[in-house]
Amino acid sequence: MNDMRMSPNLALNQLVAQRQAAGEPLIHLGFGESRLPPFAPLMERLAAGAKRNAYGPVAGTPGVRAAVAGYFSRRGVPTGADQIVVAPGSKPLLMALGHVVPGDVLLPRPAWNTYAPQARLAGKHPIAVAIPEECGGVPDPRSLRESITAARVLGRDPRIMVLTLPDNPTGTLAPPALVRELCAIAREEGLLIVSDEIYRDVVHDPATEFLSPAEVAPEITVTATGLSKSLALGGWRIGAARFPQGPWGEWIRSGVVSVASEIWSTLAQPMQEVAEYAFGEPEEIRDRLRASARLHGAVAREVHRIAVDAGATCRPPTGAFYVYPDFEPVRGELAKYGVTDSPTLARRMLDLGIVVLAGHLLGDEGEALRFKCATSMLYGDTVGEQQLALDAADPVALPHIRLLLDRIEDGFQQLVP
Repeated sequence: MNDMRMSPNLALNQLVAQRQAAGEPLIHLGFGESRLPPFAPLMERLAAGAKRNAYGPVAGTPGVRAAVAGYFSRRGVPTGADQIVVAPGSKPLLMALGHVVPGDVLLPRPAWNTYAPQARLAGKHPIAVAIPEECGGVPDPRSLRESITAARVLGRDPRIMVLTLPDNPTGTLAPPALVRELCAIAREEGLLIVSDEIYRDVVHDPATEFLSPAEVAPEITVTATGLSKSLALGGWRIGAARFPQGPWGEWIRSGVVSVASEIWSTLAQPMQEVAEYAFGEPEEIRDRLRASARLHGAVAREVHRIAVDAGATCRPPTGAFYVYPDFEPVRGELAKYGVTDSPTLARRMLDLGIVVLAGHLLGDEGEALRFKCATSMLYGDTVGEQQLALDAADPVALPHIRLLLDRIEDGFQQLVP
C-alpha cells in the first residue's frame, strides 16, 4: 500500500491548474471532465433538497432507487428498486464491489486508470488483456481466453471482468456481437461481469445500437452508472449500481451496502433529490442529454481528424469524449526528437503546450506511442461560452472553440515537423 499514489488524471489536473494559474497557456486534454454549465432544473432540485439533512437509508431512498430502476428498465433491462444502490459517485461502488466479490480482475488494456489501483487496494491482481482492433473498453475474446488460462497456470484466480461501454480512453463502443461473445465466455468461465456504463448516454449518434451485458447475461452482470459525464455533474458525485436478481446478486448487493455503511454511509440527501429527478428522465432531461452527446461527438470527431492528419492511426470516436491516437506510423521521425515511448511522447506534447494523459498511465504498453485526449474541456472557460457550444448547430465553427482546435492542430503538426 505504501507505493500508492494519487490517481494520475487527478494529479495531472491539479498540476495543470497550478501552471495555468501561473500564466502558462496550456490546452488541457488530460482530464475527462464534461465542461458544461449545470442544468438549471438540476440546480433547482439541489436547492429544494437542502432541507433533507438526515442520513436516510444506506442504499438510497425508495424514491431514488425506483427512479434508477426505471432508468435501467427503459433501456431493456427490467429492474426493481431492490436491485439498486446509489452512492457518492460510481467510483466507491466499484471499490466496494472489489471488497465483496473474491478473485482477480480482468481488464481491457488500455483502460480507465482507476480500475487497476482499485483492484490492488482490494488485494486483487489486475490482469490486463489487449483490446480488439475495432474498439476499446472490452478485452479481445481470443486474448481473454488465453489470459484466463495463463493466469490460472500462475496461480491467479480471475473471477471478475470489467467492460466499459462506451470506452474511456478510446471513445469507442463495443458492437453487440462482441458483447455477446464476451458474455458467453464469462458464463463458461464463471466470471462476474462489471459493466461500467457511465458514458452510456454519451453515445454520439442516437441510432447507434447499444447492447448491455445485463441484457445478455443479467444473472452475472453488475452495471454501474452515474451523472458525472452525461449531465456534467462530476463535482456533485452521484453514482448508482444495478445488481442481478437472485441469491448471488442479493449477496453481492448486501455486501456492497455493508461496505457503504462503513465508508460513505449514504449518498447526500440533496443529491438524492437531484438523482431521483434526473434518472426519472423528464423531457427536458432527455433534451439535455441529446444536446450534450451531439456536442461531445462533434468536437471529438474534429480532434480525431487533427490526429489522423498529423500521422496517427486512431479509432473513430463514437461515444464518450475521448480520442486515443497512436503515433506508431511516425515513430522514426519522432525518435529524432527523443520521443521513443509513451512518457516521452506526453512530455513532447506538453512542450508544445498541449496536456495529454500518457498511455502507460492507462495500463498500455509503455513503449507504445499513444495517449488519451479528453475533448470535453474545449467548450469554453465561461458559462456563456459553454452554453453557446451546447446550443450551436456547428460547435467546431464557434470562434472560441475553433481557436483552441487550431492551436491543437498546430501543436500536432509540430510534433513531427
